[in-house]
Amino acid sequence: MNRLKEFYESEVVPAMIKRFSYKNVMSVPKIEKVVVNVGLGEARENPKAIESASGDITIVTGQKPIVTKAKKSIANFKLRAGMPVGIKVTLRADRMYSFVDRLINIALPRVRDFRGVSADSFDGRGNFTLGVKEQLMFPEIQYDKVDKIRGMDIAFVTTAHTDEEARELLQLFGMPFRK
Repeated sequence: MNRLKEFYESEVVPAMIKRFSYKNVMSVPKIEKVVVNVGLGEARENPKAIESASGDITIVTGQKPIVTKAKKSIANFKLRAGMPVGIKVTLRADRMYSFVDRLINIALPRVRDFRGVSADSFDGRGNFTLGVKEQLMFPEIQYDKVDKIRGMDIAFVTTAHTDEEARELLQLFGMPFRK
């Protein structure tokens, strides 16, 4: 069992019950899934960009990403429906906890001039999205093998009903929110 999952069960659940006075252990919010998304606008000129980004995301998450395709044609962007525009990975269970653990404890502290993540990125339904400017913050990525620095969006989907519950949940996991 993952260290972070054990921490959730032993530390987070009692703290959340105390803070929000839940009647049942099953009503305590938890992280359902983590979605890592990389937008690849250059994929229409350079098909190798998808392979390169896919390799980086596979190394970081431990799971092979799927290619996302455009739903509509947009003439101004020279984009047709069905063209590849990005990649994404949906992490659940042990892989999710492992990724969250590495993100919070290893990757985020490696960012230069890091003062914490913005607490304004909640969607009103208890989900949190974090934008990362470069994939090099993960120690698994070797600087020499990277062809281009790409950013990624990391979305935490929780079972929390409010942003306050979700923020407390992520704070208990160790998410460094900006003061």
